[in-house]
Amino acid sequence: MTPRFDATIPVLRIFDLAKAREFYVDFLGMSWDWEHRFDADAPVFAQVSRGALLLFLSEHFGDGTPGTKLLLRMTGLDALHAELTAKHYRHARPGIVQQPWGWRDMEVADPFGNRLVFTEAMEGA
Repeated sequence: MTPRFDATIPVLRIFDLAKAREFYVDFLGMSWDWEHRFDADAPVFAQVSRGALLLFLSEHFGDGTPGTKLLLRMTGLDALHAELTAKHYRHARPGIVQQPWGWRDMEVADPFGNRLVFTEAMEGA
């Protein structure tokens, strides 16, 4: 059988569950799919999604490194930008940057220093 890769699911380190929900669900419009704790006092491991985009969020020491940068290839960047801008989120006012290599990028930092770069190829690139 030939190996086949289905998806890449990054694990991002978080430190505050309420701030994570505010950013990923309220601001980015993602779904909070599930969360797991080994017991009531244990750190959370959760999944958020929006369409085909899946991210794992973890409070576990050693899962992920704060300050991780993700490039998230997508289509519809202008619509996402308009949606996020309309929310007037107090911690982010992302703009779109046209890159010389033919991509348009919108970078947003989460409350834990992780940088999500939503990127779309320009026509003809």
